[in-house]
Parts: sequence; structure tokens; C-alpha cells
Amino acid sequence: MSSKQEIMSDQRFRRVAKDPRFWEMPEKDRKVKIDKRFRAMFHDKKFKLNYAVDKRGRPISHSTTEDLKRFYDLSDSDSNLSGEDSKALSQKKKKKKKK
Repeated sequence: MSSKQEIMSDQRFRRVAKDPRFWEMPEKDRKVKIDKRFRAMFHDKKFKLNYAVDKRGRPISHSTTEDLKRFYDLSDSDSNLSGEDSKALSQKKKKKKKK
């Protein structure tokens, strides 16, 4: 099997290393940021399924909450921004009503 160095030195594949479409996604961007309105899904029983076997019938001890924690992240800054935006809108509405 060819080493990674040999592949990168090959003229045919050199542009793949420089093309941003093929770069690995940064750690901080891998998880989807969700609002704190949805934080209940991490501990609610409705979102938890325990699987005894995988799709090929092999036994596993895996639950869906582990997947949720792996793919989703709570975002405090986004919820604060949305709260500030709603406050700003309500203030604008009050000013219009006064006029």
C-alpha cells in the first residue's frame, strides 16, 4: 500500500491537498449548535433508545443519547443573541405605538 507521502508527491493528486473541499472539518464546527430550548432532549426518556444489536445483528450496548451528545452541542451565545433580538424588536414596537 502506498504511503501518504507518496500520494501527495504524485502530480495527479497534488491539488487535492490544497483544495478546501477536501480539508477536514474543524473540531469546533463538527457539532451542530442547538438552542437551550432543546436541552431536554439530552435527558428526556422520549429521546432515549437502547439498542441491543446493531444493524448486522451483533450485540452492542449503545444508546441514542450518546449520539445526541456526539453530534449536538448546546449554544448559550446563540440563545442570548436571540433573546436580545426579541428585546430590541419589542422596544421598537413600543416606540411605534407611542407615536
